[in-house]
Amino acid sequence: MAASRERVEITVGVRTLLLVAGVGALVAAAVLVHGALLIVFTGVFFAFVCEIPVRWLSRVTGMKRSIAAAIVVLGSVVLITALALVLLVPIVDSLVDFLKALPQTVQDLRNSSELSWLKDSGGAENVQDGANKLASTIPSAVGAFLGVAGSAFTVGLTIFTLIFIALFLLMDIPRLQGAVASVLMPRDSEHALSLWDQVAHTVSRWALGAALIALIAGTVQGCAAWILGSSYALALGLIAGFLDLIPTIGATIAGFILVPTLFAEEGLTAALIMLAVVLVYQQVENNVITPTVQGKAVDISGFFVMLSVTVFGALLGVIGALVAVPVTASLQIVVREATAARRARVAAVRAAEQPAVEEPVPDGPVTQPAAPGAA
Repeated sequence: MAASRERVEITVGVRTLLLVAGVGALVAAAVLVHGALLIVFTGVFFAFVCEIPVRWLSRVTGMKRSIAAAIVVLGSVVLITALALVLLVPIVDSLVDFLKALPQTVQDLRNSSELSWLKDSGGAENVQDGANKLASTIPSAVGAFLGVAGSAFTVGLTIFTLIFIALFLLMDIPRLQGAVASVLMPRDSEHALSLWDQVAHTVSRWALGAALIALIAGTVQGCAAWILGSSYALALGLIAGFLDLIPTIGATIAGFILVPTLFAEEGLTAALIMLAVVLVYQQVENNVITPTVQGKAVDISGFFVMLSVTVFGALLGVIGALVAVPVTASLQIVVREATAARRARVAAVRAAEQPAVEEPVPDGPVTQPAAPGAA
């Protein structure tokens, strides 16, 4: 008897095909305009960063939100520009000198008596080659960073766009909130606006706190390197402060740069002192500075911090790694609010299923209370 073969027909609806085609078109468009999307994302993030200062200024002075937003955004731009005019040239000069001297620093480490066993290792050769390549690309990299060689107009246009995206978004937030509330039921609109406030507060507090903590980290470790006699103290402080913005691993990476540099310049004693400074500061930052400055603005686990830094860093580069924590904290807020009702129902069911707790029976005979009026 021949085995019968059944013919299985798979039908796909038109709506499903249109949905798949729409998603594919959106992905293709995002790939094509990823540069513009990155600018928009950065501008929106900058607007969220300025949210707390704008609210505070508007509440304290009683001025309109639009005026407070203009003062905060444009004032921040003026302040950053003034600091750049004063500090940019010495910082860049120190950083360029440090990077150009990196091959010699690596060679000094390999020639030191304590690390002579690394002289002929393959790993040391790879580090030496990497330092040589990095040093050879420094002039063009710094030139591109400062906007020379014909790219100044593009850099200026990008900064201008970022500033006004943030400014107009801050000014239009009340109008956008009103538009959202107009299409939602009263209870849903209150929930959506509360969620918006939580996300804005989280991002703003994290960014301001992270900038302050990075400034403290760069100042402390840069001053320690200067006291120990390093010729690149300013560059090392800048590196330590910038890497401190990367959560969990940034301070450790900075230690792997600062300590070998001091070892190559000033010897083993200075390197050990620098190592002690790095370790002690990390403990103070983790247990005192960060809880005081940021509180529970980003109360997420270490695993999700590392996961978010890896994923967003791969998607958006350095900017993605820097904003990974507040974006993940914002997503956590959204998920927590979206599942709040279900979690409450689950907790109620579990509480109802728990057996009633019986009161303990006392040991020994139970004495009956005496009747009223008894002798």
